[in-house]
Amino acid sequence: MHALRTFVVAALMATTAWTPTHAAERVDLLLVLAADVSGSMDKSKFELQRSGYAAAFSNPRVIEALRGGPRGRVAAAFIEWSDVLQQKLVIDWTMISNDETARQFGDRIMEAPRAFANSTSISAGIDFGMTQLDRAPYKAHRRVIDVSGDGDNNSGREPTAARDVAIAKGITINGLVILTEPPSHSYSSHTNPPGGLANYYRNNVIGGAGAFVAVAENFNSFGNAISKKLIAEIAQAEPQQQEDSQKRPNLRN
Repeated sequence: MHALRTFVVAALMATTAWTPTHAAERVDLLLVLAADVSGSMDKSKFELQRSGYAAAFSNPRVIEALRGGPRGRVAAAFIEWSDVLQQKLVIDWTMISNDETARQFGDRIMEAPRAFANSTSISAGIDFGMTQLDRAPYKAHRRVIDVSGDGDNNSGREPTAARDVAIAKGITINGLVILTEPPSHSYSSHTNPPGGLANYYRNNVIGGAGAFVAVAENFNSFGNAISKKLIAEIAQAEPQQQEDSQKRPNLRN
């Protein structure tokens, strides 16, 4: 009987790739970087956005904040999104714990080909970000989707619907708004919606504990804005200014 049980266990391992379960490693933060690569992102904008992300992960202040957490490490994934059915996992979950791993993550962002260039479905991007958090091989008390974009939602369901699902799961959605000035003739109502894009993100995109919107005045200032944003997210920076009747970090550039 013992020999039979041993045979059955061995057969299960061989046929189903069964392995003993292990507790997922803990990190200070699970972070999904969700980058807009829709049609309003022309080639120059796309390259500036990518280089801004890469520069942020080699910024000494970002590394210092990362090391200052209880465990001194975060896990990040990088996705790109455009239309309802256009989302791509560009860089899978990666643990970042020092200068070298941070720089390597930034280098991989720069090396990856562009995924899409179509309409803008922020809601589908958020949904895809939630999927990545659900499948993360690490565990963290804080789970954040970091949405960067230069326009409002013009495809798929309303972003508020996706946002509310994320909030119910205990996920925070932060926004990084990239302003377009002067307004592009082709995308003027998209990149400059009534009330401004920053307010659009505040009212329709961000949500959850400590959620905030950072603003890059233009694509050239994106690197500085994402660095400040990462520091706030990693270090749980104290709010510095009153905004929308709540205190939020001062991350405007």
